[in-house]
Amino acid sequence: MELSTTVETADIALILKTLPHRYPFLLIDRVINIGADFSGVGIKNVSINEPQFAGHFPDRPVYPGVLMIEGMAQTAGVIGIMAMKENKPRTVYFLTVDKCKFRKPVIPGDTIEYHMKYINRKRAMWWYYGEARVNGAVAAQAEVGAMLAD
Repeated sequence: MELSTTVETADIALILKTLPHRYPFLLIDRVINIGADFSGVGIKNVSINEPQFAGHFPDRPVYPGVLMIEGMAQTAGVIGIMAMKENKPRTVYFLTVDKCKFRKPVIPGDTIEYHMKYINRKRAMWWYYGEARVNGAVAAQAEVGAMLAD
């Protein structure tokens, strides 16, 4: 299966057509550098106006690590769905998260880049290795798996 070489970026309009997630749980703003090797980079602009900062934490807002992992999974989902030229799935189910590590806090004003690399695929299940980077520094890393379904 080859990814179309004409699609290199998914803007927010295409992401909304591709994923079922909506605000406040759509955690990526675009996906760039989508390659034929099923890799890509998700972009998330972190804003103080997001609802999680009301409680995480009011005096020192820190973007929750679990949301970074979900952002990785959403990025991988966009890449995987776009790779399927026919029979595009309607739903993405998060299956696994392994080897997860949080390295540094992410705060409002940061831009997170989710660098996702394809590991494996078995039927409708896809696995990716991801790094959440801010200014080139790794803030989190994990292996994520998802199932694409009708």
